[in-house]
Amino acid sequence: MSGVVVATSASPPPFLQLAGHPLRWRLLSELARSDLRVGELCALAGKRQSLVSYHLRQLRDGGLVSTRRSLADGRDTYYVLDLAGCGERLYGAATALHPGLAPGPDVIPGASARVLFLCSGNSARSQMAEAQIERMSQGSVSAASAGSRPKPLHPEAVRVMRARGIDIADRRSKHMSEFANERFDYVITLCDRVREVCPEFPGGPQGVHWSLPDPAREGGPTFEQVAAELAVRIRFLLVTMNPTLEAVHA
Repeated sequence: MSGVVVATSASPPPFLQLAGHPLRWRLLSELARSDLRVGELCALAGKRQSLVSYHLRQLRDGGLVSTRRSLADGRDTYYVLDLAGCGERLYGAATALHPGLAPGPDVIPGASARVLFLCSGNSARSQMAEAQIERMSQGSVSAASAGSRPKPLHPEAVRVMRARGIDIADRRSKHMSEFANERFDYVITLCDRVREVCPEFPGGPQGVHWSLPDPAREGGPTFEQVAAELAVRIRFLLVTMNPTLEAVHA
């Protein structure tokens, strides 16, 4: 037995037990791409609502999924996956198997792609997302942003981005109709309201929804929180954009 390390527990880590169920894995996979309502998850998984709701509750109790009330219709709830938390738990499970397994880099260049970010006012969320993906992709992603009801760029968005080393002070707010005839690889809605009115774009881009709070409405530290959440979501998006990196991180 010399040189052989014996595991102290035969039970897999809680994350693997939670995510290992086929339906829960399917729900996690769908939520990794986009925030969704329970009816949408039922349709995608092809399962009845009572069963999907049961497994969503398991994921919520396990801290992998949270909910946010829709700002467009208060009767609706979006389910949101904690991608960063999943990453930490996944790496924790990996290091439980072998300490040599470690996380990848924080900033990952993506493949060449065009992305359009949309929110209601194009005054904060979508502007911060546009600026961050350009920086985090090291220029390989061409990004744009627009709104359904454009408002002037919020000074707090400018301040928060400047603190991250990005100057967006000279950017202007735009109506999404300006991009009606342009082609994108991804159209990402950051606002529940704009998701309901998002038009179709040429070429059938991949639609993604991130249900983010409106920092211009809520104020306070929400700007920093939204900027931080966008950085996390964009990092994971860049991995899926690059087939080589996606294979490495699979």
